[in-house]
Amino acid sequence: MLASVNGAALLGIDSYSVEVEVDIASGLPAVEIVGLPDPAVRESRVRVKSAIRSSCFEFPNARIHVNLAPAHLKKEGPSFDLPIALAILQASGQLNCTLPSNFISVGELALDGSIRKVAGAISIAMGAKERGAPFLIVPEEDSSEAALVEGLDVYGISSLREAALFLEGSISISLARSRFDVEKLLGENHLPDLADVRGQEPAKRALEIAAAGGHNLMMVGPPGSGKTMLARRLPGILPPLLLEEALEVTRIYSSAGLLASGSPIVTRRPFRAPHYSATPAGLIGGGTPIPKPGEASLAHNGVLYLDEIALYPRNSLESLRGPLEDHFITLVRANSSISYPARFTLVASMNPCPCGYLGDSLRECKCSVGEIKRYLARISGPLMDRIDLQVRVPRLTGRQMHSRSRGESSRVVRERTIAAQRRQKERLSTGSFCLNADMDQRMLAEFASLTPEAKRFMELAVEKFGLTARSHDKIVKVARTIADLEEKDVLDVRHLAEAVQYRFLDRSII
Repeated sequence: MLASVNGAALLGIDSYSVEVEVDIASGLPAVEIVGLPDPAVRESRVRVKSAIRSSCFEFPNARIHVNLAPAHLKKEGPSFDLPIALAILQASGQLNCTLPSNFISVGELALDGSIRKVAGAISIAMGAKERGAPFLIVPEEDSSEAALVEGLDVYGISSLREAALFLEGSISISLARSRFDVEKLLGENHLPDLADVRGQEPAKRALEIAAAGGHNLMMVGPPGSGKTMLARRLPGILPPLLLEEALEVTRIYSSAGLLASGSPIVTRRPFRAPHYSATPAGLIGGGTPIPKPGEASLAHNGVLYLDEIALYPRNSLESLRGPLEDHFITLVRANSSISYPARFTLVASMNPCPCGYLGDSLRECKCSVGEIKRYLARISGPLMDRIDLQVRVPRLTGRQMHSRSRGESSRVVRERTIAAQRRQKERLSTGSFCLNADMDQRMLAEFASLTPEAKRFMELAVEKFGLTARSHDKIVKVARTIADLEEKDVLDVRHLAEAVQYRFLDRSII
C-alpha cells in the first residue's frame, strides 16, 4: 500500500516541501530510503522502527520503500523521522487521517516515541504558510518558535502516538502560542553600559557615530587600553531590533541550531567575536552538503568584532570585502546556491605595532620600521577603505583609572542614535530606507551636497592625504551622520573636519 506525508527541509534559511512517500511491498523485511538522504536520514530507519513499536503500533514485517521527493536535492538531518513514521502507519493501515492530508510535519524521533526539537522551525513555518499548508506539526519544544509566524495553525506534539491520535481525530490539541511578550522583550536592554568606561571620550564619540550611521569602526591602541570593553558596548547604544529584524536574525540562528533554549526569538542585536584563527568558511559560512551560516551572517543586524584584526589570516579578512559592500553572502555549490543575509557593523581593533607600544606614553616601542610596516600591511588597502572610522585608544592615565565620575550612559547615547536614524528614515521616506553608511552616489549628491567652502576643504584633504574615491565618500557619509546627530541639514567644514580625523591610518603613523 502507498501513502505520503509532507515534510520540510532547510536550504539556507529558506525551507522547501519534501514529499515523503512510503510503499509497503512483499519481500524480505527491510527499509530502503532513497532521494539523496544523508547519514542522519538513512539512520532514521532505526529510530522510526523503535519509535513505532514503543508507541504501541506494529512495525510492518515487509519490504518498505521510502522516497524523499524532490530527489535531486540533498536531504540532511533527523527532521524527516516523524513524517516517515506517519507515512508508514498510514501505508500499513494503522492510521486513518481524518484531517486535511496536505499538512506538514517535522520532528526527530527518540527510541521511546517521543519527539525532539529540530533546527529551523521558524523558517519551516514561514515556508508552510507560503505554500498554503492547512497546519503544521512540530515538536512541542519548537512550537513557541513556529507560532511566531502569524496566519498559520501550529500544533506542538510531544510523541508519535499523540501525533497519530490527533490526526485520527481521537484527541484535540490546542493551537501553539508564543509564551513571550515579544514586543516587550525587544524593548529591554540589559547590556553593558557605556558609562562604565573610564575616559576614552574620542573613542566613545566614534562609537556613537558608528551606531547612528551604521559605519564600520577600527580602534588602534596598546594592550589594556579598553578596545574590547568599548566594542562590547556598541550593541547597547544601537536602536532596539524591530520585529522584522528580530525574525530575520532568529531564522539564521534557528537554521544553524544556535537558538537559545527556552527563547523562541532573538531579542538583542547580535555581538559576534570570532577568534583570530577563523577560516574564510568560519567567517562567511560553508560546510557540506548544505553550507551553514558563518560569523558574518550570525552578526546580521548586529556587530561583528574582530579583535587583533592583523592576526587574522589574510584570505579570511579578504572574504569580508563582499559582505561589507553587498550585505549578503552567496555560497555556491555544485547543485545549489544559498544566500545568507549579512548586514552588520564591523568593529575591529589592533595594536599600533607588533609589540603594541608604538606611541605609548610610558613604554618604549622595540619594533623596527620594517616590522611595523609589515604588521600594518596585513590589512589590505581595499579592506581598510571599507572601514569608515579609525580612532586611537590611548593608555589610560592613573587619574582616569581612579576617577569616580561616570560618563554618559548607554541609554542617553542610544536616544541620540535613535533620533539620528529617525532623521535618515524621514529623509529617505520616498525610497527604501538605508543608513548613511549605505548611501549610493545619487543619495550622496542629493542629501550630502557640499558648500563651496566644504568642497575646497575636501579637495585639500584628498591632495594632502592621498585619499581614494571610496575614502572620500566615506568621509562625506560620516560627516552626514555627524550633522544628523546635531540635527543639522547642511554639511559644513566643521563636520567634514571631524570626519577627516577619523581617517588617520590613511596617513603614516611611523
